Amino acid sequence: MTTLQAVRYSRGKLEVLDQLRLPHEFHYDDVSTRQEAFDSIATMRVRGAPAIAIVASLGLAVELHKGPVAGDTVQTVIAHIDDALDYLKQSRPTAVDLTNAINQLKARMRDSGDTKEAIVEGFISEAEKIFEKDLETNLAIGTYGAEWLEAQVGATSENTVSILTHCNTGSLATSGHGTALGIIRTLRANGQLRHAFCTETRPYNQGSRLTAFELVYEGIPSTLITDSMAASLFRTRKTEKNIAAVIVGADRVVRNGDTANKIGTYQLAVLAKHHGIRFIVAAPTTSIDLETENGDGIKIEERKSEELTQVTGAVIRADGSVDESHKIRIATADQRIQVWNPAFDVTPAELIDAVVTEKGAVEKGSDGNFDFSKVMPERWAKTKAP
Repeated sequence: MTTLQAVRYSRGKLEVLDQLRLPHEFHYDDVSTRQEAFDSIATMRVRGAPAIAIVASLGLAVELHKGPVAGDTVQTVIAHIDDALDYLKQSRPTAVDLTNAINQLKARMRDSGDTKEAIVEGFISEAEKIFEKDLETNLAIGTYGAEWLEAQVGATSENTVSILTHCNTGSLATSGHGTALGIIRTLRANGQLRHAFCTETRPYNQGSRLTAFELVYEGIPSTLITDSMAASLFRTRKTEKNIAAVIVGADRVVRNGDTANKIGTYQLAVLAKHHGIRFIVAAPTTSIDLETENGDGIKIEERKSEELTQVTGAVIRADGSVDESHKIRIATADQRIQVWNPAFDVTPAELIDAVVTEKGAVEKGSDGNFDFSKVMPERWAKTKAP
């Protein structure tokens, strides 16, 4: 079966799946300018830290490929592209993959040659490399995650395990396979998975709209629950289903291991700790921010209040067929009720058992913090602790 694709790309053409229309409609938007890439990310038509970085990089690459590119000298061309990248950086500030991709692209530009054409070609080639590398990274995360679970909880084909995941971390959030959902896919392929549980993930329902859709699409046995059901699930089904771990993705993992992920992740970590269930963060090294000491330094994005007080979805006709989408108010219209709608929360490192990267699984040290020096030695050596 063909894997779902959030991004379709060939040089000069970028198509981005509008995930706000899922699971009822497949529609790809053409993205050919920095403004279109910014809008696609900011409106959450594309989301997931790796996919955000990919769309920003390739969106500008398509713009540069089609031209014309402003500037006549090497310095003015670089300045023009720097400005475009700085603009794109503001589309989703919490996801560190985007910042890391921008830094990578800026460095490559400056090392591409002494002509305008060489700089543009260097940028486009590097953006394509970011896209291609992500799939290799996800497959490696899946392998290391499955191996860690086999070693730590005995996940085998004779002792299958169930996993709870939160938000969406699969093919729709990456170039393919996924991070947290990628581990679940690998467990399934290895015959180690009994069942997958996914939360609806308030306030934007990316779990029910996207993760549940991906699980069904690939024939993985799965159950959807609301965010508030996790404690009851662990208490009543842990033994029956052999629920071994909660696996989540990350928008940013900072130096000590504190992790920013979709709102609701922190409470799942607390519940997992109480019930003796492993809590795993699946994240590429591009999501690790060594310059921020702990979670207090992470900027948490807040979304519009309407995303919590309203819901958009397809209307189901009496015969079960799908009609056009409508926006429905699900909260009081009284403006005296205030709305707090953070998109992310921060899970302390002390509640995380392992951070699984494409270079291997990292566990906490005796001091309760994570040491990422073995999986990213060059960056670790270059970055001094704050």
